[in-house]
Formats: sequence, structure tokens, C-alpha cells
Amino acid sequence: MSPTTSERILIVEDEPSTRVGLTELVRTWGFTADSAGDGEEALQRITVFRPSIIISDLVMPRRDGLELLRALKDDGSDYTVVILTAQGTVETAVEAMKEGAYDYLTKPIEPQRLKILLDKIVERQDTLREVKVLRKQLREHGTYGKMIGSSPQMRKVYQVIEQAAPTSASVLISGESGTGKELVAQTIHQLSPRAQMPFVPINCAAIPETLLESEIFGHEKGSFTGAVDRRAGCFELADHGTLFLDEIAEMTPSTQVKLLRVLQERRFRRLGGRNEETVDVRVIAATNVNPADAVKNGKLREDLFYRLNVFAIELPPLRQRKEDLPLLVQSFLADFNSRNNKKVSALDQAAMRILEQYNWPGNIRELRNVIERAVILSSGEFIDPKLLPPLVTESPDVVKPTLSLTPGTTVEEAETRLILMTLEHTRDNKTRAAEILGISLKTLHNKLNKLRGRGKREEESVPQ
Repeated sequence: MSPTTSERILIVEDEPSTRVGLTELVRTWGFTADSAGDGEEALQRITVFRPSIIISDLVMPRRDGLELLRALKDDGSDYTVVILTAQGTVETAVEAMKEGAYDYLTKPIEPQRLKILLDKIVERQDTLREVKVLRKQLREHGTYGKMIGSSPQMRKVYQVIEQAAPTSASVLISGESGTGKELVAQTIHQLSPRAQMPFVPINCAAIPETLLESEIFGHEKGSFTGAVDRRAGCFELADHGTLFLDEIAEMTPSTQVKLLRVLQERRFRRLGGRNEETVDVRVIAATNVNPADAVKNGKLREDLFYRLNVFAIELPPLRQRKEDLPLLVQSFLADFNSRNNKKVSALDQAAMRILEQYNWPGNIRELRNVIERAVILSSGEFIDPKLLPPLVTESPDVVKPTLSLTPGTTVEEAETRLILMTLEHTRDNKTRAAEILGISLKTLHNKLNKLRGRGKREEESVPQ
């Protein structure tokens, strides 16, 4: 923690010398501090001093620490509370933690333990503040950091991210290719206390089996043909940060065993090395297959699966969250407009309907590519179906309107039905409807005026 901090701490202690001593101690660590003699006074001081952290004794007159904690909880306030307790009241301190206290310390207080605890709380406060910003962003814009979507499925993903981020626990992300697994890993890293340290991604499927172990653990000079120098592996590069292992099920069983050992012992040996190195790395892994199936099929060791699966995040495919399509499309349009100096404002109704019907086997990555292509090819303000790739427009998923005629239908009736059906397909986009029908916009307007005139005459002929 830096010598100065914006965190404000309220010391609540009925014993004067302890209260003064603790207040002065935390001030020397750079905190802004104030004090209160009991829980009742603390509630009064809170409204003026507005602390983010409260260190409270458990046993006090008028209102004790447990009653203070309940009052703060009832008020809906968001404070981090540390309870101070004597040895005989540890059970009550545990009860206080059930009521929402962050932690407790036994008296007499060891300054170093208190300092370590406050450092952890400061990191937690930073994460909580970032989460609040992201939640506001989600409410107002439907985005969560760089992640886009406000569907119920994505809100569940954000909830697990918030739970996992402040910890150092391993995370296993599963989801089809193109769903954004690395983006989830980056978001967890950015919300964690490790955010200022390296985020090191590696795709286990993209590296030859013979080189993967060297990439992960590093190697010593001369450890194999071509090893002309000692090289640091991903664990060393990610020390104190986060290592993202994509497509973990593609890792060989022997490498999985070594990975499991590092996760358990926080120690590893470079390829060809004799000495063990100690690292502090948070591991996030991902797979595009069902993890349970990967274990069953022998692609993922069961013991490694349980070690990685402390937090599990399953990303939904795009076809299951199509309500997020408009947000994704607008975000990609803004991105590619900027990159290509274009001014595309939206997709027209017909093009958007095609995207909504398409099944998206390549998920968000495929959608991004489709929008990039359309923006580059566009020459106007709107993207119409002609700018979408045939793979999308000709997909069996995309339902095309059909016109069925029966014997006895007049040419005039058939034309009327064709015009109305085409307008419905284009969501009343007359310019696009005229293009589809192969007539000019003026001709279409003339035909529509004729239809309206005919409809009005029919209404007037109805007996009153």
C-alpha cells in the first residue's frame, strides 16, 4: 500500500488508551482516522466522518460491536467492518462475521497483522469501487467493461466474475469458440488485486506438443536441441499476476500433471533445470468443450479439473442470447467506423432481421467479422442484406418469406399481396422494398396510393 491512502477509518473502542493508540497507529500508515467511544457514538460520527472502514471492539457499553454491525446492515450501508475481540468472545466474533463483518482480530492487537489486514481491505475496496462503476455501466449502456450484453445469461456471468475477481482462486471458463472466454479472463484480472501485474495468455492448442512444456515452465540453456539460451516460461512471466491457459483440454497428460503440482505447491522447475522456483500466479483456464465430458473422455485429468474448477463460468453461445445482438452490433459498428473512417449508423430492418434469425455457429467472433466486412463494403449510412455474406443470408436458419397463390387469384390481387409481404419483410422500408421488387421507389408509391384509394372506395361502398 502506498504511504498515503484515501481510505477513512473509524476506530470504535471504549477503552481510551487503546482507542488513542489504534487511531495514531493507523494514521502513521497513511489513513485518515477518527474515533468513537461506543457503538452509539459511532453511528453519530459515521454521518459526519463517512468512513469506508470501521474497526470496532466487540464488548462496549450502550451499543456493542454486534449491535453496531446490525444497525449498519439495517441501514443498507456499505462499510468494511473489522471486529476486535478478547479470547473469551471469539465465538461471538464468528457470529459477527455471519452478520457481515469482514474479519476479526483478537486482543492484544498485533500491529503487523492489522497492517496486513488493512492492506487486503484497501485492495478489496478498490475492487468494489470498480464493480460499482461496471454495474452502473451495465444499467446505463448494457456493457460490463469490455464485455457487451445485458441478457439474463450474461448477468449471471458478471455475478460470478464479481465473486471470483477479489480472490486468488482458480477459475475454469467453458464455452464454444468465439464466445469471449479470454475477455472474461481479462475482466477477472482487471478487477482483481493483481490488476497492475502481468496478464499472460497462452493457447495450449496453438503450440506444438513438444514446445508447450517449455512455453509454460521455461527451459535452461542446452536442455534440448535449439535451446541456445535460458528462457523464462509463462509462470515466471506472470509472477504476481494472472496466467490464462486457453484450451486446457489440449494439454498433454504429462504436462497436466506438472501443472497440477505447480498449482498445489506454487513451485516449478524449468525444463532441464535442477533448482525449483517459487511463484505467485493466479491461473484461469478455459476450454471449448464441456469440462465434465473432457474428464470423462480422458482429455482433462480429474484432479486438475477439481483444482481449476474453484469458480466455474459457462459462457452462453450467441444463439442463446440474441437479445444482446443490437448492443453487439452497435459496438462493432462504432469500432469499425473509427478504424475505416466510415459513418454507418445502423443495419436496416431487413438486415437486422436476418442476423436475428441466423444461428451464429462462430458466435461473437463471427458476428464481429460479418459487421467488419459490411462496414468496409458500405457506401451509405445503413447496412442492407446485400452487404451481408452469403453464408449468413443463404443459411437455412434464415426464414425467407414465401407467397402462395391459388387458382382464381387475379394478377391485381397477387401484386397487392406481393407488395404487402415485401413491405412486411423490410419492416416498411420502402426504398429496400422497391429494390427487392425490381421497381422504382416512385412506382411503389404510385401502387401504394392506388391501393389506398381502392381501400377507401370499398369502405365508402359498405352500407351504413
